[in-house]
Amino acid sequence: MNEMKNENILFLTGKLAQKRLVRILEEMKPLEFTYEIRNIGVSVAALITAQMIARRITDLENVDRIIVPGLCRGDLSKLSDEIGIPCIRGTIDMKDLPGFFGRDCKPIDLSRHDVLIFAEIVDAPMISIDEIITRAKNYQLDGADIIDIGCLPDTPFPHLEDVVRELHQAGFKISVDSLNEDELLRGGKAGADFLLSLKESSLWIADEVSSTPVLIPENHKDMKSLYRVIDSFSKRNRPFYADPILDPIHFGFTKSIIRYHDLRNDYPDINIMMGIGNLTELTEADTTGINAILFGLISEMHLDAILATQVSRHCRSAVREADMARRIFYAARQDSTIPKGLDRSLLGMHERRPFQYDSNEIQEFYENVKDPSYRIQVNENGIHVYNRDGIFIDTNPFEIFTKLDLLQDDAPHAFYMGVELGRAQIAWQLGKNYRQDEELDWGACSKERSDEQKKEDIKVTHNMRESRKKVNK
Repeated sequence: MNEMKNENILFLTGKLAQKRLVRILEEMKPLEFTYEIRNIGVSVAALITAQMIARRITDLENVDRIIVPGLCRGDLSKLSDEIGIPCIRGTIDMKDLPGFFGRDCKPIDLSRHDVLIFAEIVDAPMISIDEIITRAKNYQLDGADIIDIGCLPDTPFPHLEDVVRELHQAGFKISVDSLNEDELLRGGKAGADFLLSLKESSLWIADEVSSTPVLIPENHKDMKSLYRVIDSFSKRNRPFYADPILDPIHFGFTKSIIRYHDLRNDYPDINIMMGIGNLTELTEADTTGINAILFGLISEMHLDAILATQVSRHCRSAVREADMARRIFYAARQDSTIPKGLDRSLLGMHERRPFQYDSNEIQEFYENVKDPSYRIQVNENGIHVYNRDGIFIDTNPFEIFTKLDLLQDDAPHAFYMGVELGRAQIAWQLGKNYRQDEELDWGACSKERSDEQKKEDIKVTHNMRESRKKVNK
């Protein structure tokens, strides 16, 4: 019987990272694969592109798979087809390589979730239909499934029906949210998909419209009335959601969580909604952490929907955070694991591993640099700036800047260094990953910049570097 051949993997890297890659792979032994390491002919591995690999890599007869640096740019699927060998992006940071193989090289699937997001436009009566549609589109891009039209007490809403119709025509699912029975009836007759919210005294509205209701207690905390309305509506064989109402901290928060828990135990098969705004809006803390805890509870209790708001300025990314949280916690629950190491979108201010290299490793990088271009790295000791002529370390970018050889007639390069040192200082202060020429990653707290914007940044940075090279010739 022939012995099964081990997979042979080709690792591509740059000159400065080659020795470190050798050391990490040696430390990982014994391995279930054989491997080869090739320096593709660049100093920094992040500069490798798919096109460069296609041009420079030959003699692949015994190679089963190619692992390229995580920051490699370009279409690897196209490259794989071109050379006939699977090409896979490895980790952005080489120290994560053992974990990469521990997960059998399978990326975490964050495409699935089981929680609907209702995103409320809270002041809809006060704004135009065009503005409502604009906000709806933004919410949808952030992950919202249903656009909630928030009515206001004692505020006329003459264009309610027009709002519902226009949003439907634009392809949105709609809920109408009001304490006024007339507005709920109007919204339902206009075709709203959901009504927030009906209770015992207003349940008659459900007989007049086909909208799916969200059922709430007749009076706050009156769970008996909620149970009665659930039992009553369940007999109609129509879908509904129930919401026992989440209270703010110090105003019944813990007891309200218990109400959700009891409702799920008593009715394991009904749809339950949680309005999370009473916690995100009324707690002055970063909403990423609040959403993480809430979605931990939501995941454990198998709740089915949330109502999110973005009224307070510190809640400006609450919908986007909720979208990522529902995916992360679903993936963790499906794998019966803790929600850690799956995705960093909810780490807006900090990092699990903020500083990738110690001072000895950065010193090793410095000793291998032979050109005048400045490199910047950050670790717990501060900001490290170096080129062939020396290395400077400080926590104050102003101190470093005065020591750099920045010529007066090279304003673009001086501007570039100022921007990068500012980013580096923030990264050191907060404990965030810093990579030169890249914006700091704020997770779900900030919107993803388009590929075109990123390409333009790369182009501008390249031009500044070229300016520096010409000055030094």
